[in-house]
Amino acid sequence: MNAPASPDTLPLLVACLCAQWCRTCEAYRDTLVATRDAMRLGHPGAAARFVWVDIEDESELIGDLDIEDFPTLLLARGDRVLFFGPLLPHAQTLDRLVRNALDNAMAELPSAALAPDVRALPARLRGHADL
Repeated sequence: MNAPASPDTLPLLVACLCAQWCRTCEAYRDTLVATRDAMRLGHPGAAARFVWVDIEDESELIGDLDIEDFPTLLLARGDRVLFFGPLLPHAQTLDRLVRNALDNAMAELPSAALAPDVRALPARLRGHADL
């Protein structure tokens, strides 16, 4: 019988919540792709999924979350939310966050501090196509 996976060995989910009409998001998508590619080269054994979610076209995934600032980023391992919030659209900021999460240097956010729809978001995005 196989033991359940340790939460720290589950794939890292990097989800960018944006909108098609947002010009900042449009430019940030290239940054997200470049970070994904760099992570695959720099951490070849690390399991990470990068997804792009248009909050209007895929509103059923977002639920009642009110995303006001773009880009908004979710980092999660399994159902554990490590980061959720708006992010300055700088490649270095994204790179640092993702590297810290891959290196298990980020603690889970307290569940009580998260809205129910934020806590449910990792599970909703499990079937979402990778970027």
